[in-house]
Amino acid sequence: MSALTPQSDMPTPTTDKITQAAMETIYLCKFRVSMDGEWLCLRELDDISLTPDPEPTHEDPNYLMANERMNLMNMAKLSIKGLIESALNLGRTLDSDYAPLQQFFVVMEHCLKHGLKAKKTFLGQNKSFWGPLELVEKLVPEAAEITASVKDLPGLKTPVGRGRAWLRLALMQKKLSEYMKALINRKDLLSEFYEPNALMMEEEGAIIAGLLVGLNVIDANFCMKGEDLDSQVGVIDFSMYLKDGNSTKGSEGDGQITAILDQKNYVEELNRHLSATVNNLQAKVDALEKSNTKLTEELAVANNRIITLQEEMERVKEESSYILESNRKVTKDRTADGHALTEARKQLKEETQLRLDVEKELEMQIGMRQEMELAMKMLEKDVCEKQDALVALRQQLDDLRALKHELSFKLQSSDMGVKQKSELNSRLEEKTNQMAATIKQLEQSEKDLVKQAKTLNSAANKLMQKHH
Repeated sequence: MSALTPQSDMPTPTTDKITQAAMETIYLCKFRVSMDGEWLCLRELDDISLTPDPEPTHEDPNYLMANERMNLMNMAKLSIKGLIESALNLGRTLDSDYAPLQQFFVVMEHCLKHGLKAKKTFLGQNKSFWGPLELVEKLVPEAAEITASVKDLPGLKTPVGRGRAWLRLALMQKKLSEYMKALINRKDLLSEFYEPNALMMEEEGAIIAGLLVGLNVIDANFCMKGEDLDSQVGVIDFSMYLKDGNSTKGSEGDGQITAILDQKNYVEELNRHLSATVNNLQAKVDALEKSNTKLTEELAVANNRIITLQEEMERVKEESSYILESNRKVTKDRTADGHALTEARKQLKEETQLRLDVEKELEMQIGMRQEMELAMKMLEKDVCEKQDALVALRQQLDDLRALKHELSFKLQSSDMGVKQKSELNSRLEEKTNQMAATIKQLEQSEKDLVKQAKTLNSAANKLMQKHH
């Protein structure tokens, strides 16, 4: 790192050296955080003359973007190096509460947000780095698992929260450098999301992706189900890298005072961000207090219920003790009558068995009775059908007799066709005889059915009398 940044321990810095140091700065509002080895020192932006000759003004967008890229790259270098060194010294798995790790994610978020194109929605313009991260699964199939896991997390509601969760899962998988390299190599896809002079589209993005390889030596473990990634404030804490002005050799008194004032202004800026965070936390505290009040009321009701149940339990205990005492007395009294009790139990057992046998027999009788009733209903239905058939046959017989009389009358009044009519008459007589025989058979079967019904009724009555 010292080879990449200038050392500020010269006794009298010249204009060229000031220019070289100013090109490696972190842009923050109206300040520049100059890098001195592994530390940062704040300076006023207007106090430094970058070049003695006319150069592009600070209002030039290309100059500002290039300066911001350099600042973010230098900040990423410090963050990654500090994270690796502190993690190796710590010697354990890192979690989400580890401050250098939190700052690393904040710096990565700023790098991914640099130069993002604003997308218009019905709620206004929106900038989110979740869109570029979604492209990784198309470039590296292994990243599809991370993307699916992020989309399945129930607590994430915004694209920013999903992007933060994706970065954490990629670091846990030790594939963050690989994914970033694959993404930076496809600038044709990134051009849809970033401006041409954004960090991800320039050489600084490739440098940062190469630096991320060193993070494969650390182990991290995050539990994101209970973490609020949507509403976190991504502010870089430069105080972790600021260098004390008193330790700078060869710095003049005015420069020290300016650095102190700039640090004071930075702290005020940081305090404003912290105040916003405190306000958000205060709103959450108010909601928790309301929830706590409601839970307290429910707890009071539950305590009253518990007291009532305890009183009932005491009363039940007293009753139980009284019953136990009574049972003990009864047991003592029954000891003398043990034989009688044994005989009584045997007799009770026999009577119980007899009762069960009688109940089984009764159930069988009831089942037989139901079967007989069903058979009687079927017989009655059959009798009704045969009676209807008998009525129909009688009606046909009457019709045939009327036809016979009519034919006889016509036979007497007509001489023609005597033989044919006589034959027809004989046939009709045969049919009449057959139908008469059929009617007699039906009448006989009806009598038999009536006899069977009477027999079933008498059997049912006997069963009813036996049951009663």
